[in-house]
Amino acid sequence: MSREDLLAVSARLFAKGGFEATSMRDIAGEAGMLAGSMYYHFPSKNELIAAVYEMGVAEIAAAVDAAVARARSPWTRLEAACVAHLESLLADRAHAAVMTADLGRLDRPLRRRLVALRDGYERRFVDLVAALPLPATTDRTLWRLQLLGALNWTPTWYRPGRRSPAAIGHAIVAALK
Repeated sequence: MSREDLLAVSARLFAKGGFEATSMRDIAGEAGMLAGSMYYHFPSKNELIAAVYEMGVAEIAAAVDAAVARARSPWTRLEAACVAHLESLLADRAHAAVMTADLGRLDRPLRRRLVALRDGYERRFVDLVAALPLPATTDRTLWRLQLLGALNWTPTWYRPGRRSPAAIGHAIVAALK
């Protein structure tokens, strides 16, 4: 089994049972390998969690960066980022659950590592929101966090076929204008 396949199995199991409840043995069993073989790829469960999270951040960041590069005005750039963010989250439920998981229960070093990855990704939105022509009295930090909260909550209620991720992304941005 390739490293990428192992990460996909891990993401699915972490999404289903949570980081804490999923053991290396669970992942190895699902992957069809011996538990000890997992350690060839990842020296610890924390390293595996970090790799799954990092892969998810990289995938969504690439999608957002590509979408933003095609847009020109501040509002269309933000909408493009939101649509790409949602399309990425909603296309892969396992990675969505991992990317939007509560990190508070992880041990402190791992939590710091994952928060740093998340913050690196979210800097895109700091820049996008900074470019918006918002009223001077707007707290841009809270505005951005409200936006990201709405986007990241979408996988909990989204049902395919009702509204597209693009329609939802456009509607969320329109509601905040």
